[in-house]
Amino acid sequence: MDPYLKPREDVIQCCQWLCQHGYFGSLLSAGGNVSVRLPDEPVLVITPSGKPYMDLVPDEICVVDFDLNPIAGELAPSIETAMHAGIYRTRDDVGAVVHTHQPHASVFALINQPIPALFDEVALSIGETVAVVPYALSGTPELVENVRQTVTNGCNCFIMQNHGALNLGKNLEKAWKNAELLEKSAQVYCQALTTGKPVTTLPVETVELVRQLRK
Repeated sequence: MDPYLKPREDVIQCCQWLCQHGYFGSLLSAGGNVSVRLPDEPVLVITPSGKPYMDLVPDEICVVDFDLNPIAGELAPSIETAMHAGIYRTRDDVGAVVHTHQPHASVFALINQPIPALFDEVALSIGETVAVVPYALSGTPELVENVRQTVTNGCNCFIMQNHGALNLGKNLEKAWKNAELLEKSAQVYCQALTTGKPVTTLPVETVELVRQLRK
């Protein structure tokens, strides 16, 4: 019996939903990556490198420790595995990471602009601001460090400059949902900006209340 079967199946289910709904760019894509931290041990389950998500089977989902030593899985893990491990090392509250190339969030990745708090119910889940992670080449230690430093703000969604988006959660269900909430906010904010009219953000008092509630 595969001790990692359930998290492997969960990762595949999430990836295939994201793929079918355009969060990875196309149905044939292997862009982006998804991981789950195993409870009470420095181990993560993560998508492999270069394998289309619609074709994945559980045995192909990789299991590695936080030092990237392989534990299970025959394929090479995602090139961004060190980034995921860095997030887990930095944020004890994070149990899953969903890295996407979702379209509207990617608009802000190209214009290098954070997304402010627009809706109170969204801000409660993803945080007061969707900050921008400074650009570095995919899979490099520089990107790992840029991500690690940015996620210390305690929020759950981030824009990766000229790259895509990062969505965190205490479990995969919440990280997955946060990806959808981010896309909603990014789409509406993008459309609001095109009107040329001032965009109203949440009042300072509400943002502070959200911050306190999230603590």
